[in-house]
Amino acid sequence: MPASPIRKLAPLAEAAEDRGIKVYRLNIGQPDLPTPAKALDVLKTIDRKTLEYSPSQGIRSLRQALVGYYNRYQIKLSPKEIIITTGGSEAVLFAFMSCLNPGDEIIVPEPAYANYMSFAISAGAVIRTIATTIDEGFCLPKVEKFEELINERTKAILICNPNNPTGYLYTQKEMNQIRDMVKKYNLYLFSDEVYREFIYTGSPYISAMHLEGIEQNVVLIDSVSKRYSECGIRIGALITKNEAVRKTVMKFCQARLSPPLIGQMIAEASIEGTEQYSRDVYEEYVERRKCLIDGVNRIPGCYTPIPMGAFYTVAKLPVDDAEKFCAWCLTDFNYEGETIMMAPAAGFYTTPELGRDEVRLAYVLKKEDLQRALMLLAKALEEYKTINNKQ
Repeated sequence: MPASPIRKLAPLAEAAEDRGIKVYRLNIGQPDLPTPAKALDVLKTIDRKTLEYSPSQGIRSLRQALVGYYNRYQIKLSPKEIIITTGGSEAVLFAFMSCLNPGDEIIVPEPAYANYMSFAISAGAVIRTIATTIDEGFCLPKVEKFEELINERTKAILICNPNNPTGYLYTQKEMNQIRDMVKKYNLYLFSDEVYREFIYTGSPYISAMHLEGIEQNVVLIDSVSKRYSECGIRIGALITKNEAVRKTVMKFCQARLSPPLIGQMIAEASIEGTEQYSRDVYEEYVERRKCLIDGVNRIPGCYTPIPMGAFYTVAKLPVDDAEKFCAWCLTDFNYEGETIMMAPAAGFYTTPELGRDEVRLAYVLKKEDLQRALMLLAKALEEYKTINNKQ
């Protein structure tokens, strides 16, 4: 079970804060934006005598509200096709455990969300990665590269769209390419689409649920965590039109009893009447993206492509070992009592040696903090280079 590249340096950050150092955390996708007021109002005015179990598949009124939400994206569903989970993470885990046997293989473009590997290990499944590169903007490799990995153990393809950690958005052509492979080899398509609200290009959002001819193969993963700044309520969803998969997923849902009751109440309150909130949040991320990407690319030796979605980017730094550099920023470096925390990108790759000079940055802080963090990054790189040259 690998350590999370997002959280593994947390003890160093805590130690820095104990020394009085302010840490700008760009390592984790925890937005600093407020949760919708109407959602917090529900939390403040709960009028119940008992906080009971909910149904294992989730409260029906929440699932019904989600039907309306997905309809806005031309995804036609019924409540029975939506299963509420304890965060998107549980949805991924239950998808793996329900659709895969030990030893079965999943093809995943890398770099990828690091916890996919942990969920696969928990299910006894094997992740087979296909590399995308920063120099090509993390676009999808050709079909032939996928087919080189497909064998009798291959059971699924997993994508994250828009992508964490790269911010890449799959094109219609790429989604059709994936659809054709899924159909040809009768694979499952696990599609993590928790960042669909955050797309910064004129290109259309293509959901796996939009792909014709593979409706029974698709398992959609979703979450309200980033959409409404509700990471802590742990509400996600597993969505599929495949009845056999849903029945199997429900066995795992029943084994863990129920998803969080209060979290579901808050999530349901967030779905309707928050359109202006969503527009404001979107516009804020547009500005933050420009601030971070422009700032990184102005630092000598640094490069990041322009992410088309989500609120992450992978940046190449002028260092030999980004993990050592990230740790050094927390243990040895500070400027005016401040430092920066980043996620080493090697942890998002499975292939050894890939991503060693890269970091994932989350633009989840206000612009003033991002600007300060970028200044600190430039100062840290300058000092790190001086130290290494002396050695």
